[in-house]
Amino acid sequence: MSNESLIELSRQADICNACRYCESYCSVFPAMHREPSLAEADLTQLANLCVNCRGCYYACQYTAPHEFDVNLPKALAEVRRESWEEFAWPQALAKAFHTKAYGLVLALILGTAVLFSLAKYLGNLAGSGFYDVMSHTLMVSLFLPAFLFPALSLFISMRRYWKHVGGEKVKMSHLKSALADAAKMKDLAAGHGQGCNFEDEDRFSQARRHAHHAIMYGFLLCLASTTSGTVLHYLFNQPAPYGFVSIPKLLGVPGGILLTIGCVMMIGLKLKSDKSLGDSQAWNSDIIFTALLGFVAFSGLALWAFGQTPAVSYLLITHLGAVLAFFIITPFSKMAHGFYRLAAMIREAQNK
Repeated sequence: MSNESLIELSRQADICNACRYCESYCSVFPAMHREPSLAEADLTQLANLCVNCRGCYYACQYTAPHEFDVNLPKALAEVRRESWEEFAWPQALAKAFHTKAYGLVLALILGTAVLFSLAKYLGNLAGSGFYDVMSHTLMVSLFLPAFLFPALSLFISMRRYWKHVGGEKVKMSHLKSALADAAKMKDLAAGHGQGCNFEDEDRFSQARRHAHHAIMYGFLLCLASTTSGTVLHYLFNQPAPYGFVSIPKLLGVPGGILLTIGCVMMIGLKLKSDKSLGDSQAWNSDIIFTALLGFVAFSGLALWAFGQTPAVSYLLITHLGAVLAFFIITPFSKMAHGFYRLAAMIREAQNK
């Protein structure tokens, strides 16, 4: 993390510690006020606790044009993004994503689409349904490494973060407290329960909280759907495609709908919000990644709806290309925020 970002965050945190007007707003301020002085590890922890609801900025009497020029959401967002880049493995990919987001995602999608197209026309093993387009062996050989890579990358990143912030042995009580807060998105209610004013400083709204809920629970349902399909395939010899009245579809269809709606909502809210209250360097990458995640969900729904038509081959190639791109960039994208924030909440439970 750059000295400039840390020094600026430390300066603003000192002002907040002296004022304490926002103490009940979210998890950041009790954690900030607990320490008389904040080291680099403390600042990193605060940055990853923040959800950028911006309530503190609109309530602050020391924002510009005041000479203190406090913009805590921006200062926290910049340190947060820099912490992801510093702890990421490999670091070069994290920095490339934030600086060349458009080119990186486009290259991944086009590259995987070409790869799947070649696989289709070069032939496949005998199969039915999706496997008539692309063999199961080819799918596994492509997606198993693509799944293991982000899992390994995130594990290394989380381990580096945990060591940096002085994390201790995790107890069940710590994990339970963090998961409960994550499930409710409590900090997006901004302390008073009215929600945040992320997209409009004069109006409190639960919209961002609802969008986060839709994305989180939609993603978890889709993950559960994929997992159940894997179990059915390998343990019960029931390969895809599945009918609507099946566990994969009963989990995946609602999950895809929730995920699509949540991503559309999130992009709309972000476009309405004040860009100067976040990290400008991560703006494009955040929008692009959210759009990619929404497209993964939408293309999956389209594949389900038109899977019995001649369009199935094109839909499958498009969907799987987007999924592969999503997996590869997950550790270096906004998706990493969920893992870092959960780790920060576990650490906060320990500090309490």
